[in-house]
Amino acid sequence: MTPEEMRVKAEELFKKRMHCSQALVAVGLEKMGMSSPEIVRAVGAYGGGIASSGRTCGILLGAIAAVSARYGKSRPDEQDDPKMWLLSFKLSKAFAQMSEPYGGTNCADIARVNWKAKDEVKTFYGQPDSRRTICTELTGKLAKYLGELLEEAGAAKDSE
Repeated sequence: MTPEEMRVKAEELFKKRMHCSQALVAVGLEKMGMSSPEIVRAVGAYGGGIASSGRTCGILLGAIAAVSARYGKSRPDEQDDPKMWLLSFKLSKAFAQMSEPYGGTNCADIARVNWKAKDEVKTFYGQPDSRRTICTELTGKLAKYLGELLEEAGAAKDSE
């Protein structure tokens, strides 16, 4: 899967009502030749800015979760691969630049939805010109950048 194909697929998954975090981790795992429905499910509550709190956007959290799935440790006797920190930092920096025109990296700034208000959520999902279009665009942009980083790092399935 090319970075451009990752962009398209992440946007499609998000449009089909997967959380932004899930769309990013799903395409990231696929790019690396990994499959883990458990990881995709585990990042679901990152949508809405961590449990619908409006904090750090799930797009960034999902991308970092994909990197951590490849480079993080799973037991105390293991070591994190330094690429985890490097790639996560690059993702964070890139997402800050991508999201800056919308007010920052918090979901509340980007989506501008109170996830506890049913009418606002209904508008977000139901209106074609809602800020969901911005979320879709950012989901795709960071998915593409994630793909580029994974290729550079040699983590992409097709780069091994």
